[in-house]
Amino acid sequence: MDKFSDFVNGFQNNILPKLKKKFAESKFITTFARRKLKTIYISNIMSQICQITGKSVMGGHNVSHSKRRTKRKYYPNLFVKKFYIPEEDSWITLKVSAAGLRNINKNGITASLDEAIEKGFIK
Repeated sequence: MDKFSDFVNGFQNNILPKLKKKFAESKFITTFARRKLKTIYISNIMSQICQITGKSVMGGHNVSHSKRRTKRKYYPNLFVKKFYIPEEDSWITLKVSAAGLRNINKNGITASLDEAIEKGFIK
């Protein structure tokens, strides 16, 4: 979470004062800032990659009836989920695909995390 703390500090020092100037007498600045921070964090730092299986976006074609091919992307079926780790007595938030969820249900969260760290999906 070191990257996240750096990101939050940068947000609080650079972007938040500008937002406060822009919306000086507005009460929604805190909720607005929190939502903005969450969407920026999820979209920028956490890309469309499963942190357990490593599934990511694939390229392909839409093929029409006339066999004309136009490029498209196939996105993995991702969810942002919280998992409880009993050994550490803590919660962890992961971006996991449906296959990753089945993997966690089958092998357990600690075994799945160890495997993902070994394969390099989690740093």
